[in-house]
Amino acid sequence: MLLIPCPWCGPRDEREFRYGGQAHIACPADPSALDDRAWAEYLFLRDNPAGAFAERWFHASGCRAWCDVRRDTVDYTVAGSCPTGAHGADADAGQGPCASPYCVRRATPADAEGGAR
Repeated sequence: MLLIPCPWCGPRDEREFRYGGQAHIACPADPSALDDRAWAEYLFLRDNPAGAFAERWFHASGCRAWCDVRRDTVDYTVAGSCPTGAHGADADAGQGPCASPYCVRRATPADAEGGAR
């Protein structure tokens, strides 16, 4: 089981959540201009990396809000979570953490010691 840190409710069991797919997928600017192939790619094709991956999760049995979760697909460790849209596609770059106490941009004790997460 995963322990997913909801930005509003705190750490909760994954059974309280519903998986929403890859995070940071931009909607097409003009959907009516897409041909069938481009529309199918937008709807169905997603990344499948081995390593850190940004996902969307819906807290169905809790606050009923969406959040973006950074999870490693190899060892299933969860690095943190933020409200959906708090950060762009690169959650590790930018101006710093969001309001979530579980923000993936917050420094961890390993970061302070110069180690990896």
